[in-house]
Amino acid sequence: MTDTQDFTQPHILVDADACPVKEEVYKVAFRHEVPVTVVSNGGIRIPDHPSITRVTVPADPDAADDWIAERATAACVIITADILLAERGVLADAIVLSPTGKPFTKDSIGSAVATRNLMAELRVGGEQMGGPSAFKKEDRSRFLQALDTALVRLKAAG
Repeated sequence: MTDTQDFTQPHILVDADACPVKEEVYKVAFRHEVPVTVVSNGGIRIPDHPSITRVTVPADPDAADDWIAERATAACVIITADILLAERGVLADAIVLSPTGKPFTKDSIGSAVATRNLMAELRVGGEQMGGPSAFKKEDRSRFLQALDTALVRLKAAG
């Protein structure tokens, strides 16, 4: 079923397990008539709509990332907070957005990966690190605008 999807046309791929903006994705996707594939290793509920597909992958920590990265094209928008998946998406020429609306680009992904790796090393070394900032109303608004802009750009290029 999912392997028959056309990822050469505008399509949104959502790394869904911890994604706080799934409802916003659906809202913007419906308005632009762009299909959405929600990828998770859990029982994520999705709206009953023909343009939304749910893909459930094994519980392996990288299974959702691998599924998304293997299908990413320049016609895709990937929604993820995972820096390493973002890097793979950028390398596939996809548009990659964080749930806060921050775009990951060829110019920014290198420093994002380096920061992620540094923080991981500090945690392994026993440093007490704070978690990510709380998700705010402004983040949701920025995300909606960024996704809308990305889809307009993709549709104009197609």
